Amino acid sequence: MKKKTVLFVTVVLLLAAAVSANDLVVTVYNSNLGVVSETRSLEFKKGIGRLPFRDVPAYIDAASVRFEIAESDKNVSILEQNYAFDLVSPEKLYAKYIDHEIELIDKEGRLYTGTLLAPSGNSVTMMDELGKVKIISLKEVTEVNFPVLPDGLITRPTLFWLYHSDYSGTIDCNVGYQTSGMNWTAEYVGLLDESETELSLSGWASIDNTSGKTYKDAKLKLIAGDIHRAPVPGRGPRMEQMLMAKGMGGESFEEKAFFEYHMYTLPRKTTLADKEIKQVSLFEPAETGIEKVYLYQPDRDGKSVKVKVEFVNSKDAGLGMPLPAGRVRMFKADSDGSLVLLGEDRIDHTPKDEEVSLTVGTAFDIAAEERLAEQTRISKLVENRKYEIELRNRKDEDVIVKVEKKLWGFWEVQECNFDYKQKDANTLVFQIPVKAGETVILELAVRFTSR
Repeated sequence: MKKKTVLFVTVVLLLAAAVSANDLVVTVYNSNLGVVSETRSLEFKKGIGRLPFRDVPAYIDAASVRFEIAESDKNVSILEQNYAFDLVSPEKLYAKYIDHEIELIDKEGRLYTGTLLAPSGNSVTMMDELGKVKIISLKEVTEVNFPVLPDGLITRPTLFWLYHSDYSGTIDCNVGYQTSGMNWTAEYVGLLDESETELSLSGWASIDNTSGKTYKDAKLKLIAGDIHRAPVPGRGPRMEQMLMAKGMGGESFEEKAFFEYHMYTLPRKTTLADKEIKQVSLFEPAETGIEKVYLYQPDRDGKSVKVKVEFVNSKDAGLGMPLPAGRVRMFKADSDGSLVLLGEDRIDHTPKDEEVSLTVGTAFDIAAEERLAEQTRISKLVENRKYEIELRNRKDEDVIVKVEKKLWGFWEVQECNFDYKQKDANTLVFQIPVKAGETVILELAVRFTSR
């Protein structure tokens, strides 16, 4: 099977931008997309000719191919492009050879020659030169011979170019294209100190390549940000077993702003093998101060108090670098030095100087519950409600519990035994101190008005 794309390419001669032969640059996005730029030495013949461009990914977007030559005194134009991805397999060979002659040899060394009539999973039906029809079990067959590889079947995905050239010989050509089956995510490891006031944060880039091609000795770039892509129907990446490869030490990525995104460039070359996940350090571990917050949101979870770690991603606090979206794992060392996982959460793309809030888990020794203590109808349009939020601290230390209470519609606080701030039109925020072993009750009277 071939998918045909007709291209009329104007060759752009950019000497200043030319790179040396066999250079390879791979840019990976966190949206199932990779952009590949490579330089290859290709041989052309003067006039119109046909050239196979092999070793391309299985999930290449053939319509995205860009072509230019690196020598100003030569001119090559691509007139037509065919993308062939019908790879050879036993099933396809059998299908191509229906009504054609093949040979089979069984375990006893017997040779069967005839016209293939119908293949199936366990047997083949053949007609010999005398017109006899035979069904041969493939369990007994050790060898099947096909005279030639049928037209249309190839051993690996290939672009076939119809070109026009004014020169015969080898020319360095810059080729670029997009492919699916490539992705990357950020992975963070946070280590809390003994006092639980300082955090050591390290970041890793986890690059997933299932594009159907290995990129050897490539310059690697990562784009952090959400680019807009036009919806195009196409094949999705295959789900296959992957291997894990870790970058052991070495240089970290160099970060810079690029358009409305952030680009991370590895200052050394690396190999992205097909069906492999490679992990490379994003940045060296950074130290920052944190605040541990106990958060109770009765309208989300009436029984649990969440434990959160919050910090500002600022240079003054010890960080101040763009943090790509990814998973954060939080650890703390035990007295014997072993690391214990405290919990994990995900962050969105976070610019510098923005606050980071991570949910670590649920407080074991702090209990909370909310109840509607009173509900009084004043009129058809007015109703009074009194809420009680009980906080019980079973820890051996004093804590402050942050309470976020949602109020919907038109409302007015009538009475409250603790100070509060209004976070937004529907949320009140309280900071409630609860001493070790004590119980505190927040009392809140609200008037609701229907309009």
